[in-house]
Amino acid sequence: MKKSALLIAAALLLTACTPLSILNAVSPAGETRATKDQPYAPGERHQLDIYRPASGANNAPVIVFFYGGNWVSGSRTDYAFVGQALAARGFVVVIPDYRLYPQVRYPDFLVDAAQAVAWTRREIARHGGDPGRIYLMGHSAGAYNAAMLALDARWLGQQGLETSAVRGLIGLAGPYDFLPVQNPTTRPVFNYPDTPADSQPASHVSASSPPALLIAARSDKVVDPARNTGALAAKLRAADVPVQELYYDGVSHTSLVASLSTSLRRLAPTLDAVEAFVRSSGGAKGPGGPSGRTVDRAR
Repeated sequence: MKKSALLIAAALLLTACTPLSILNAVSPAGETRATKDQPYAPGERHQLDIYRPASGANNAPVIVFFYGGNWVSGSRTDYAFVGQALAARGFVVVIPDYRLYPQVRYPDFLVDAAQAVAWTRREIARHGGDPGRIYLMGHSAGAYNAAMLALDARWLGQQGLETSAVRGLIGLAGPYDFLPVQNPTTRPVFNYPDTPADSQPASHVSASSPPALLIAARSDKVVDPARNTGALAAKLRAADVPVQELYYDGVSHTSLVASLSTSLRRLAPTLDAVEAFVRSSGGAKGPGGPSGRTVDRAR
């Protein structure tokens, strides 16, 4: 790995705050095109950016990516490297902002996320994406958002959509089952101690849930990978839902998402795993793809 990549990796592994501006600065954009600041609903935080291959896209799979930040911080502009990385692999990528605490609490940010998906379903064909192949992806708190939309029919239902509109779920280091809330920053977001039991993605698994790719850092110190990634994967598997469960060494909670970037791609094969999952029709059973019932605990 080059010296610059080692320095970035060290910063990611040693700090809780990701130097995202560095990743964006060193991530080449030449293979992609971006359409930015698209409103999906009224309001300052209701805008999204779209990334697609520079050569153009025609009915390409669509990935809606929700960033993390414990529901208190984050901006779509910080994650340009994610959009560029995925678009360079041939996908159309949508990265929306959503309202954060203290402006809102649970479940308002899920309403925002569902509105962004509904916009994508209506409008993405104009940007070269296939509205019939939408994958929801997120990191950390964003993985929670993606999982709730994919598993709990209430949120997309409010936008006139069913969860069948989601071809697959891709979660990176997501909190899927975290009651009672322990993190003091998270507690007010979820109205602790009166957090609703149905606020947890793991409680909404059913046989109709979409296929899932769940990835975690084996030594994640922020979100327990066994309680969250492992438990959700087990519930999906018990419901006979295709799920691929991957654990990587050499990355932290933060650097897992950073491994999508060009400079840190050697940390973990995260981008390759995401591409393979989407190309396999989300690991769906039947002619569209393999069974997807995979557990890979080796790096």
